[in-house]
Amino acid sequence: MATLYEGYTLCGVGPVQNSSNIGILGVEQGRDIDYVLVTDSSRSITVYKVSDQKPTGSWSVKQGQIISCPAVFNTQSQEYVVVTDDRVVRVWKEDDVNLEKAFKATVSADVLRVLSATDSEPVVLFCCGAVRFLDSLLASPQQPIEDVLTEDEIIRWSTIVKAEHQLVVLFSTEQRGEHCLYVQRFNPNTLVKHRIETEPGLSAPISFSATCRGSNIHLLYLYLNGSVYESVLPFRSSSTGAEGVQALSCSLCLSLPLGEEKLMSGAAVVLDEAHVAVIGFPHPSAGACKDYLCIWNTHFQTLQASKEMAGRIYSQLWCYSGKLYVPHGKMLSVIPFDCQKSSLAAAMGKLKQTSRIFFVVCFFLVHCIVIMIFFNRFFLLFLQNVKSALTVDQLVEHIKTSAVEDVQAEVGEFIRRAPQADLQLAAGRVALELVSRSQTDANFYPQCAFLQLLETRYLCYSVCPELLSLAMVKKDFHLCQIAFQIFSDIPEAVTCACLKAILSTPDLEMETVNLDTDSVIFMKELTQAHSRSDEEGGQLNGFCPPALESDVSDTPSNKLQRDPLSLDMSCPVGLHKGALLNEVLQTAYSDRSLLPHLKDLTVPQVIVFLQYLRFLYFKYSHDAHKQIRALRTPSISQIIDWVCLLLDAHFTVLAVAPEAKRLVFDLHKFVRSQVKLYAELGKIEGSLQVLKNSKQSEDFGMYAIQVIELF
Repeated sequence: MATLYEGYTLCGVGPVQNSSNIGILGVEQGRDIDYVLVTDSSRSITVYKVSDQKPTGSWSVKQGQIISCPAVFNTQSQEYVVVTDDRVVRVWKEDDVNLEKAFKATVSADVLRVLSATDSEPVVLFCCGAVRFLDSLLASPQQPIEDVLTEDEIIRWSTIVKAEHQLVVLFSTEQRGEHCLYVQRFNPNTLVKHRIETEPGLSAPISFSATCRGSNIHLLYLYLNGSVYESVLPFRSSSTGAEGVQALSCSLCLSLPLGEEKLMSGAAVVLDEAHVAVIGFPHPSAGACKDYLCIWNTHFQTLQASKEMAGRIYSQLWCYSGKLYVPHGKMLSVIPFDCQKSSLAAAMGKLKQTSRIFFVVCFFLVHCIVIMIFFNRFFLLFLQNVKSALTVDQLVEHIKTSAVEDVQAEVGEFIRRAPQADLQLAAGRVALELVSRSQTDANFYPQCAFLQLLETRYLCYSVCPELLSLAMVKKDFHLCQIAFQIFSDIPEAVTCACLKAILSTPDLEMETVNLDTDSVIFMKELTQAHSRSDEEGGQLNGFCPPALESDVSDTPSNKLQRDPLSLDMSCPVGLHKGALLNEVLQTAYSDRSLLPHLKDLTVPQVIVFLQYLRFLYFKYSHDAHKQIRALRTPSISQIIDWVCLLLDAHFTVLAVAPEAKRLVFDLHKFVRSQVKLYAELGKIEGSLQVLKNSKQSEDFGMYAIQVIELF
C-alpha cells in the first residue's frame, strides 16, 4: 500500500524562458532532511526549510550571467556549489550575502553537472563525459580535461549513487538514435559503457531513476509508450572498460495505461523496491486533460495512490526524505508520501488475513450470496426507489449546467456520502470546476458549496489557486476569512491583494458582511476593554508607561507631554474590518517576498493599517487581550513584525506625508521610551547576575542574615 498526503506549496515557479527551460533547474537536498536547495532558470538559488515552507537564504547572479546547472550542498565543507556560464565554479557559505564576492574558479571545459552525495566530496561531470572530484579540480582549475565521448554524443541524464562508502556516477548518452549508459566507479577508477537494449521500435527513454539496494544498482527508465524497464548493475565490478561496449539487459516491470491524447513527456522516480512515482501519464479511470501524480506497485502492476495536479505539468519529479517535489502550474508543491511493505493482499487493497479468518469470511460470504439471490428482486426494487449518490464525474458535469441551488445541494450531498479517501482527491477537482464556471458565468456563485468544501480541510491554495481571487472579486469576505484560517500556503502577493481589498472597502459596507462570530466578539470586547494600566492609575507592573514620561526636548509643546498612544485609542476601523485584518496578521509569509507587494498599498491605506496596528499594540501592551477568550488572535510579535514591514516598505512616503506626521511621531516616541526602559534594565543586569550566581552558605541555622554588595 502507498499513501499520498495533502501537499503544500513551497515556492513559485518562474516563467518559462524557452522551450527547453521550464523555470526550475533542479531541487537538491540541503544541509539536512528538512532543507532543500531550489535553483531556478532565471538567476537565483534559494534554500528552503521545508517544514516551515520558508526561504532561509537566497543568492542571485548578475544580469547577463546564466546558471548552468542545479546548485548542490557540500556536506563535508558545509558550502554551496554552483556552475555559471558553463565554466565558472562558484563556492560560498550560508552567511555569504553576495555571490559575486564568493570564491570562483574558471575551468578549462564546459561543466554539465555537479553531483553531490551525503558525507562525500562532490563530483564534477563535464559535458565531454570526464569526471573530477571538486577539490582536485579547484586545486588546478585549468588542468586539461579529456574527451570521453565522441563529438556528436550528448549526455541526457546523470546522477550519483552511494553505498558502502563508495560513489558511482551514472550518465546516459544519445548518439544517432543509440542510447548508452556510462558507469564511472572510483577506487579503482573504471569507466564502463553499456548499450541500453530494449524492445524494437521504442524511442528514447524520457526519464531515469537510480537507487542502490544491497550490492546492486537498480536503474529504471520510462518510455513514452508507458513501458517502465529495469536494469540491475553490480555496485562493484571487475570490468575495467577495456572490453568495449557491453550490452545492458533489462526487464519490463510496469506498463502504464495511455489515454487518448498523445504524450510528449513524463517522469518517474523510484520510491522503494516495489513502488514508483509517475507524473505526466493519465490516471486509468480519470477523465481526459487531467494531470495526476500516481504511485504504482511494480510487483503487482496496481495503482496504489493518486493526486490530481492543477495547472501545467512540467514532467519533473524529485524525491527526498519521504516527500515528492512536483513543479506544476506556477508553483513547486511538496507532497508527503508513505509506502508500506508490498504484498499481494496490500496491493489489492485488502488486509492480510490468517487462514482461520479466511475460512470464516468465505463461510459468511457464501451465506450472504444465498440471501442476496433470494432477495434479489426486492433489492432491485429498493434500488429503483432510492436516489443513488453522484460520482465525481457526474457531479462535475452537473456543475457545468445546473442552477446554483441544485449545485449547492448536490455538492453537499456528495460531501456527506463520499468516503474520506475519495473526497480528499475529489474536493480539489470540484472546487476548480465551481471556480471555472463562476468566472465565466456572472450569475453563478455557489458560496455555500465553497464553504462546505473548505470545511472538509482537503483544500489548500495550491489545489485551487483562483478561489481567493474569485472571492475578492465577489467581495465574499466571509469566504476569504475561512480560507485565511485554513490555507497555510497563500502566496504573499495574494495576501497583499486581500489586504488591499479589505482596506479599500468602506466600514459601513464591511459591517453587513457575515463573519466568524468568535472573531467579531473578540474585536467588540477588545475595543470596550479597560486596560489594567487604567485601573492601576497609569502603572503596569510597577512601571509608568512611556505615555506618562516627561520629555520636553522631543515634544513640540507642553501639551504633548501625555502618552501619544493614549491621545486617541479608539479603534480606527470597524469591528468586521478589524476581524479580517487580524486574519491577515496571522497569515504565514516571507519578509523578502512580502515586502515588494506591500509597496502597492496607497498612503491612506498604510496610515489606516498602521493606526490599527498601533491600537492593537496599545491594547496588547496593557494586557487587554488576555481578558478575552478567543480561538484565533494575532500575537504581539506578529503585530510588531507587520509594523516593521510597513515602515520598511513606505518609509520615504511616511516621512514626507503631512497626514502621517502625527502617527510616525507617536510610534517614534513610544519606541524610544521602550529603548529607555531596556537601557535602565541593562544597568541593573550586572547586579541581577550577582544575585543569580551567589551561593548561599550551608552552615546556617533557622535564621541568617547575608550581606550582598551590588556594584
